[in-house]
Amino acid sequence: MRNFLNKKKYLEVETPILQPIPGGALAKPFITKHNALNIPLYLRIANELYLKRLIVGGFDGVYEFSKDFRNEGMDKNHNPEFTVMELYVAYKDYFWMMETTENLLKTVTIETIGSTSVQIGDKIIDFKPPYPRVPILESIKTHTGIDVSMMNENELRNCAIEIGINIEESMGVGKIIDEIFGEKCEHHYVQPTFIIDYPKEMSPLTKEHRSNPDLTERFELLVNGKEIANAYSELNDPIDQRNRFEKQLKLSEKGDDEAMFIDQDFLRAMEYGMPPTSGIGIGIDRLVMLLTNNSSIQEVLFFPQMKQEKNTIKLNEIEKSIYDLVEKNKLNELNKVKKESNLSNKAWDKGIKNLVKYNLLKVIKNTKGLFIELKN
Repeated sequence: MRNFLNKKKYLEVETPILQPIPGGALAKPFITKHNALNIPLYLRIANELYLKRLIVGGFDGVYEFSKDFRNEGMDKNHNPEFTVMELYVAYKDYFWMMETTENLLKTVTIETIGSTSVQIGDKIIDFKPPYPRVPILESIKTHTGIDVSMMNENELRNCAIEIGINIEESMGVGKIIDEIFGEKCEHHYVQPTFIIDYPKEMSPLTKEHRSNPDLTERFELLVNGKEIANAYSELNDPIDQRNRFEKQLKLSEKGDDEAMFIDQDFLRAMEYGMPPTSGIGIGIDRLVMLLTNNSSIQEVLFFPQMKQEKNTIKLNEIEKSIYDLVEKNKLNELNKVKKESNLSNKAWDKGIKNLVKYNLLKVIKNTKGLFIELKN
């Protein structure tokens, strides 16, 4: 991958890992403190804003292989510390970046395994271009039968709940659409597919679509039902960018801990003049998983973050009966489970409190009432 980029005369750079503002992605950061300066600092969640400042400074193309950190959940596809390659090229758009991504992955697969065809489990995935391009709202309509394109936040929230998706109060339009797509659509895309033209609420750093002001020029590359890359035609209007940041600030005030901060230094750089630019981030760990036929990110990292071993929890009969009822249906209305358990109020309350304390269950409140679900 590095050889491919160097042949195109793009410059490999390094940007700060400790940042005063965690920008460039919708994610929850790790926070630390600089004792001498007495200020909080964040481990970077993305290097996007720094790389774009280099484009403002006159570089035509820059890239970085970086370690990023996100203080979020862990599973077979996510490690809190991970490797990403980000590339930004001036005077290009997301159409150009799709073609470049196709050629890059074709080159990488041929040079690493000798073919564009990759064995993943019982599937053969072919990285030979071209890849299908599917608008995200069209994908949701295809796989759910629901047209969400004209829905407001309340309509989207109700729609998501009706199709069995758990929605938090802090979620805005973008996060709700993202949850719907992730739960109902993403797993259908096994062969490399570009999901394109995301709603503006989902893409605060992306240029407005040239033919639809409600959308943006963004794509994600899905392979084997997982996101491998995320790319844009970059937003280069400082006024529009400030407005998008301010909308993110409102989401943060509403309780969304993944909403973006306002980065004044980045806005000031944009005001000097940022040329039309396209950028992409490719998850290296996930790409290596694909090329080595591994289903877990732990298999491609020498030292993955692991959960600490815990003492085995012994449940009493009451706790076990409640847990078994919840496990049977995955998501349950609290009063329904309580009634089905045939327990006294005292026994029920004690059993539920202990299961929550053991971190085995969680109680969720939404517009339809109280629900219980298993905690991963």
